[in-house]
Amino acid sequence: MTTRRYHPSPLHQVELVDENGHWSLVFTREFPQARAAVWTALTEPDELREWAPYTADRALSATGPVTLIMIDGEHRQELPGRVTTVTPPEVLEYTWAGDVLRWELAEHDGGTRLRLTHRLPERAVAAQLAAGWHLCLDVAAELLAGSPIGPIVGAAALNYGWSDLNRRYSERLGVAELDPPTS
Repeated sequence: MTTRRYHPSPLHQVELVDENGHWSLVFTREFPQARAAVWTALTEPDELREWAPYTADRALSATGPVTLIMIDGEHRQELPGRVTTVTPPEVLEYTWAGDVLRWELAEHDGGTRLRLTHRLPERAVAAQLAAGWHLCLDVAAELLAGSPIGPIVGAAALNYGWSDLNRRYSERLGVAELDPPTS
């Protein structure tokens, strides 16, 4: 539950990339913290549950099977995944609900440049996912800054600017604006 006022940050760098007929959303975000801190936020279940749309049944710092647990209000959904690539603190790749997420961390201006590549089930959902990742990464930035506000996920995201972000990312990415997904 969010404990203080939150307003989305300005749009961040995002691209929609065709990789041999498979679409990926590539989201780039900079953090002032070192890669080790960002890596911990990406891999540790206690950190994930503070900002991501899921937590995990184990740390994501080793390859192998993992269960990612999505929580939306009272609804809890366990999804099987697999961590396929771990190169601390540079590259993390795993599957989530059939999608592939690849997180790349690079040193940048004394902090970290994060590049998230989310292989999409279909091009049409790019703006929806961009809006969701925007909110999640804003919350991660607050967590990393020592001011956690709690996750903004699922239906609650509609109360924190998701619809406007969806509209704006639709325009930026050149895809039709879709309504929010339903449970």
